Amino acid sequence: MTKYEIMFIVKTTMEDDQIKKVAEDLQKLINIKPSKVIEFKDMGRKKLAYPIKKEVSGHYYVMTVSAEHEIISEFDRKVSINENILRHLIIKIESE
Repeated sequence: MTKYEIMFIVKTTMEDDQIKKVAEDLQKLINIKPSKVIEFKDMGRKKLAYPIKKEVSGHYYVMTVSAEHEIISEFDRKVSINENILRHLIIKIESE
């Protein structure tokens, strides 16, 4: 399996528990056997450098995952159509 780092920004116009639920749902997309989330960081609310979809702040999350390419492709597809996600970035971590 390959290691990836995934960063995503959730809209802050929702309630705090809804923001956490969105993040947990995205974690569940990765936690399909044999893939797994190695580390999950809640980076908190931050002001965006420029407005995205009329939002001026976002709630940042970073995950380090070990997953197959198919799982990452499906995660990317689902995040792209999720209205609550402002931006996301998936980076493949080079093996040492």
